[in-house]
Amino acid sequence: MPRRPHTSPHTRAVLSALLSSYPAQTYGYDLSKATDLKSGTLYPILQRLHEQGYLEAEWEPSPHEGKPPRHVYRLTQEGLRLARERREEERGVLRGALL
Repeated sequence: MPRRPHTSPHTRAVLSALLSSYPAQTYGYDLSKATDLKSGTLYPILQRLHEQGYLEAEWEPSPHEGKPPRHVYRLTQEGLRLARERREEERGVLRGALL
């Protein structure tokens, strides 16, 4: 497993959205809405997290005839640990700012 990435605010937002929906699979469109990230920012993050082993990505057939299949995403166990670590780091920063 590669070293834990230094996560940008955008990556933290994606991890947070995936964590909030875990263990359900999530569509990229739903992640875009949850994070307010445009596809040009979101999909490279998803691809990188998948390549690093933090994210499962599968093709799912569209329920609408004539529409292409879509990717669904879910955190791996390692991704779940990373997302929880980043969430705790964020909480620590917020607690420190309040003191």
